[in-house]
Amino acid sequence: MGIEIERRFLVENEDWKSQVILSEDFHQGYLNSSLDEWVTRVRVIDNKKAYITLKSSLNGLINYEFEYSIPTKDAFELIKLSKYKIIKTRYQLKINKKTWAVDMFDGSNFPLKIAEIELDSEFEEIQVPSWCGREITGIRSLSNASLANTPISKLSVKDRMKVEES
Repeated sequence: MGIEIERRFLVENEDWKSQVILSEDFHQGYLNSSLDEWVTRVRVIDNKKAYITLKSSLNGLINYEFEYSIPTKDAFELIKLSKYKIIKTRYQLKINKKTWAVDMFDGSNFPLKIAEIELDSEFEEIQVPSWCGREITGIRSLSNASLANTPISKLSVKDRMKVEES
């Protein structure tokens, strides 16, 4: 079974940039708009690799995730047909032997930056880098699927967090 355990944080400054080991450009399309059911995502990385992913949240920290390679040509066609899209650059960093990702969003989600780390266990302790701000793990309104549906240009991060807190 595909399980993903990750924590996510808002990025507060640019101090992370000196630790980048890899960057990739992502184009993503979402084939459904409901976050209450399985999310179906199509992703193209650097115009070379393509995947279709089925994802469902178990509890905010843990997600079911099943990802499969598909032809890039098909992925671009599906993204073109999708109403909900995201463009971002993902930067990978190695910190304390763990891989962190910083996503810099483009288009209608600019200038949002989100850091995430995948964990081996929901109880794994991590050292959060100083450039990370508020933890947003489990805040559905800041998930990629939600940002594709309602971009940050339509609702600020602050307003999205208020929605989650009420």
